[in-house]
Amino acid sequence: MEGLSKKEMEIVSWLEFNKKYFFTVDDIKHLTNSRTQRYNIFKSLLRKNRVAKLNRTKYYLVPIKAKSGVWSENPHIIADEACNGKDYFIGGWAAAIYWGLTEQIPMRIDVYTTRRQGKLEVLNTKLLFHRTTKKRLDKAVQKKIGNHDISLLNKEDAKEWLKSKG
Repeated sequence: MEGLSKKEMEIVSWLEFNKKYFFTVDDIKHLTNSRTQRYNIFKSLLRKNRVAKLNRTKYYLVPIKAKSGVWSENPHIIADEACNGKDYFIGGWAAAIYWGLTEQIPMRIDVYTTRRQGKLEVLNTKLLFHRTTKKRLDKAVQKKIGNHDISLLNKEDAKEWLKSKG
């Protein structure tokens, strides 16, 4: 693991002190002199595995106490933050285990969204995005994990999904 520069340490410390583990570049605008400096600092922090990119504008801060650079966060929260908390729901095995319908530990988190598709790997969490319609988003229910709200496939539809895999 590489060391952090004085400016990088200032930014990481400020974010951690203010408990902004999920943040945007605008959150640290006041700590840098220019856009180019912010870009170079983020490029360096990404290379040093001190931040992880969730989407175009949002990042996750790996806390300083993760001295080896390896850290784990709840995958449901990572999925919520990657989708900016709207127009998505978590389905598949992740929903089934949440509702206690199975003990099968999911290898990936299936995220159904209207905005994106494809794969994303963040902090050893594999997210697989599936395209869906706004009508199917009505099958989602809001649940709380810690102090974070997530959108999850409802229990009845999760049971149906599980039967189709059976």
